[in-house]
Amino acid sequence: MPRRQARVSIKAEPQTDKDGKVVGPPNPGRDEGKVFVLTELSAKRADSWGQRALVALTHAGAELPDEIMTAGMAGFAMMGMQALSGLKWEEIDPLLEEMFTCIRICPDPSHPDTVRDLVEDDIEEVATRWKLRVEVLALHVRPTNPVAP
Repeated sequence: MPRRQARVSIKAEPQTDKDGKVVGPPNPGRDEGKVFVLTELSAKRADSWGQRALVALTHAGAELPDEIMTAGMAGFAMMGMQALSGLKWEEIDPLLEEMFTCIRICPDPSHPDTVRDLVEDDIEEVATRWKLRVEVLALHVRPTNPVAP
């Protein structure tokens, strides 16, 4: 079975405060209109990524229940991206960068079948990098065969 993929189009988001209340109009960034193609890691690589993230969290003093520790990337997803905030840079940087191995760019959205590997300047906004990381994590923890409502 082929690995799952997702397309992420960057759109201007309304400006919000810390509580999510809209406080300003959408702010188009330099990445608006760009399309990124995400492909899930192999099960082995995804499990390894999740286990390394969870071990790093325990090194930082987090107390994790057994069900989270044995769940790999899905266990990490239960904790959310904010869980990374307490980690040492030496532990977090390789994990964050590895997420970008799943991401390619569609340089011309009018030709959706043309994708290529990222180069450093493809992503121009820090917010886009975080959005893509969240989407990579979501791609890996969605059920393979979601049940229709």
